[in-house]
Amino acid sequence: MKIRVGQGYDVHQLAEGREFWLGGILIPHTHGAQGHSDADVVCHVLCDALLGAANLRNIGYHFSDKDPRWKGVDSKLLLAEVMRMIREKGYEVANVDVTVVLQEPKLNPYIPAMKTCLSGVMQIPEDDISIKATTSEHMGFVGRKEGIAAFCVALIYS
Repeated sequence: MKIRVGQGYDVHQLAEGREFWLGGILIPHTHGAQGHSDADVVCHVLCDALLGAANLRNIGYHFSDKDPRWKGVDSKLLLAEVMRMIREKGYEVANVDVTVVLQEPKLNPYIPAMKTCLSGVMQIPEDDISIKATTSEHMGFVGRKEGIAAFCVALIYS
């Protein structure tokens, strides 16, 4: 058995009046992440960690923000394509661990729905998906409510 690990990091600015997609679900809030796609940082960071683990470069390489095909795209579609790519290379996901850094809204009530959604997209058990949320204690761009950040570690095997 071959085991590989990958890490991901993503940030997006927050903008008033945008839909706030996170972990594949729509979260009610006054601000949402801004980006070329739906700006779902959880899906994006999962893509980068999985692509890195499989040595398939990064999300920007496969889904460029210069390509109009990806304008406004549902990031769950990007994650599903990444899963297809890593499986094509003979890998399966052992587990993923995501940390979201956001001052508000509080995310804990939404984590079970995110895990259910991502489990379906990735075709892995919910128990293999960890999502945690924290703040930056009012420091930096996250603390000033200007943006959101996420980190991910993914373990894959063949």
